[in-house]
Amino acid sequence: MTQANRPVTLITGASAGIGAALAHEFAAHGHELVLIARREQALARLADAIAAKGAPRPTVMRADLARLDAAQTIAAALDERGLEPDVVVNNAGFGLVGAADALDRAEQLAMIDLNVRALTDVSLAFLDSLKRHRGGILNVASIAAFMPGPGMAVYYASKAYVLSFSEALHRELRSKGVRVTVLCPGPVPTEFQARAGMSDEAFPRLLTRSAEQVARDGYRGLTQGRRLVVPGVANRAVTTVIRFAPRTLVLELIARQQRGRP
Repeated sequence: MTQANRPVTLITGASAGIGAALAHEFAAHGHELVLIARREQALARLADAIAAKGAPRPTVMRADLARLDAAQTIAAALDERGLEPDVVVNNAGFGLVGAADALDRAEQLAMIDLNVRALTDVSLAFLDSLKRHRGGILNVASIAAFMPGPGMAVYYASKAYVLSFSEALHRELRSKGVRVTVLCPGPVPTEFQARAGMSDEAFPRLLTRSAEQVARDGYRGLTQGRRLVVPGVANRAVTTVIRFAPRTLVLELIARQQRGRP
């Protein structure tokens, strides 16, 4: 990549849900986008919808981030187009409901590959261009990052990694002009629930926010250089209380919640 390359905002997992909402939010603020996901048709529809609002039509790039060479392949494709990221948004990820000994082991390892390894790879792959443009990284985690999750053990653990990794990067890169923000939403009604095996009624309404609300909070947090964004007063209260509650109590409450899912 060269300094002549045009800066773009790279968004993974952009085909639906929070990723699509983030794409609309960044586009509304004048960012040129590159949208990454496995479902190319869904990305094309999103790109058309963004262009219909008068923004530049995003570049659509089909990629399976679970592949070990995904970040390298994306970087090469961007370079061929004369593009390089000034903002990276890591939204791709999935969860699975169920006890770890009952869920498919390969699927749980695939979750780690996407939620942890791929996010790390993409975060680090474009640091040179992020430093050049004094840009930023927005990593999407969850309020699950603040607690252990019996009934979704691997998912909760993967988001704890995203929180810890992102906060450390925030401290490491701030002196180099790169903002790093970790976005930790509570429940958001999206395709995520169906993929994870849960219903839309699984969470209290008080904690639930729309993908559009979460996207607005995440964008604002990144532009302000905030380390952590937890959308919603109720969700912020949960993450505060959980830090002081006895761990055994937290484990029991989460286990009961998982058992009680519709």
